[in-house]
Amino acid sequence: MPLPPPGRRRAGQGRRVHPASEENPPCTVAPPRPPRPVPPRRPARRTAAPFGAALCAVTTLTLLGTAALPAAANAPAAAPRSVSAHAQSPAAAPIVTRDDHPRSEALRAALAGLPDDEATAAVVLAGGRDGRFEGSAGVRDIRSGREALADGRIRAGSVTKVVNASVVLQLAAEDRLSLDSTVQELFPGLLTDAFTHPVTVRNLLNHTSGIQAGAGLNGPWEEQYAHRFDRLPVAEVVRTAVAKGPAFAPGERQQYLNINYTLLALIVEKVTGRPFEAEATRRVLGPLGMRASYFPGDEVGIRGAHNRGYQLVDGVHVDVTRWRMTDRWAAGDLVSSPADLKRLLVGVFTGAAVPRTQLEEMFTVPDIDGATMSAGLERFDLGDGKVVWGKSGARPGYNAGIAATRDLSRTVVYGVTGTTAKESGGPVAARFGIPAFG
Repeated sequence: MPLPPPGRRRAGQGRRVHPASEENPPCTVAPPRPPRPVPPRRPARRTAAPFGAALCAVTTLTLLGTAALPAAANAPAAAPRSVSAHAQSPAAAPIVTRDDHPRSEALRAALAGLPDDEATAAVVLAGGRDGRFEGSAGVRDIRSGREALADGRIRAGSVTKVVNASVVLQLAAEDRLSLDSTVQELFPGLLTDAFTHPVTVRNLLNHTSGIQAGAGLNGPWEEQYAHRFDRLPVAEVVRTAVAKGPAFAPGERQQYLNINYTLLALIVEKVTGRPFEAEATRRVLGPLGMRASYFPGDEVGIRGAHNRGYQLVDGVHVDVTRWRMTDRWAAGDLVSSPADLKRLLVGVFTGAAVPRTQLEEMFTVPDIDGATMSAGLERFDLGDGKVVWGKSGARPGYNAGIAATRDLSRTVVYGVTGTTAKESGGPVAARFGIPAFG
């Protein structure tokens, strides 16, 4: 059977991997080493591999264990390229092109003072029935101090999951996939005997599968940076996840993990016989007019115009724009723009991205204590009866978020070059997203 996407399944250069691969794993920041030249690397484009071969590789790794893994060669450590603190780029007043939103003052305040220790640039697009706010602030890069791009490309992180869930729900609406189908039925032999209960597609969508996190390119900050161009094959991520056995019985708890959406993408590929990226582009990005959005595959850079991303380390901004995202794939590697993310938000909520027969899955949280995640989205209770649905994402140097009330009476999209993006996305959402809702 054809065909999953490309290079992530290749046995590439590797590194020591760490078991945690949640959206915001802890990051211990170590002081950077003295800079030394880093030879440029040409990004390799991903090439398609047959689905059957990839699934066979995953299953073989599951059954044979670590000995079946390809030998991994540790990449040479590269010291961070540092840029002195934001004093080189003094803050300028936000540039606001639409300003008739009832929360404009709060949104202007959120943008004020950039660049600062939280972000070097930000774009906020707020809308709804009562007016709009469109503003940007900060710098495109802190060396030149050029004005930030209002619609440059960003790494969208786990907002990718909204696209993934939309594809799965489209297939369900077409009766090509049942949300009650199980991983055991779809991929015989993939889950170990420790998985005594069926794990359904719906369990994957709402993070109640019980499957644990697989290997990830995490660890202390300096180690992450030194290995930022490494590849982590999906087969290895899946093998290390299922080898642990379940953390809990499916439906018993909710645990937000990327592995759920990695498996969903493999299911999309099995059902359609096409790479996940191709299906997501054909079914979601294209129809919604998301022309700036794409899946980078093996590429380390961001195509076209974009604000550069930084990590703040001991008061120094380290450029992290170039980074290979193969360990996140369909759970978090989308490159997009604020305008495109707004198209995604509206497309999902209006039923343009997901047929209404399945759309309710995106607004249904399982009846489990403490659960907040639905299929692709998260429910936020802001108090006083205000409920917002949305999704945030973070990759090194970048934060993104989309959120709205169910009836689209209030909406917000933000794209931020956050300087601690993978340590904590909460403060970014609180600063640039929540003010839109009052």
